[in-house]
Amino acid sequence: MVVGVARIELFFPEPNSLKAKRQILRALIQRLEANYKRVSIAEVDGHDLWQNAVLGISIVGKDKPYVDSRLTSLVEFIQKNSDLEIIKVEIDYLNY
Repeated sequence: MVVGVARIELFFPEPNSLKAKRQILRALIQRLEANYKRVSIAEVDGHDLWQNAVLGISIVGKDKPYVDSRLTSLVEFIQKNSDLEIIKVEIDYLNY
């Protein structure tokens, strides 16, 4: 069993308030959850910053290539979102 964990730092150029950022982030998380089943997603940092956020994403699978392809696909999906920019992506794997 392999657990893949991604930490994705995001920048929001458009919002001028926390409310606007949260609307964009909520919509992104809902689209991710709708398109990628069995994935855990949460905002893990940057809660009080109106132009930055950090998403934590985890996936469990039977082997590393499967988990890696799912995480890579998720990052590509986020990159296609025109409302934000990815600053940094960190991916770690835990083998059990």
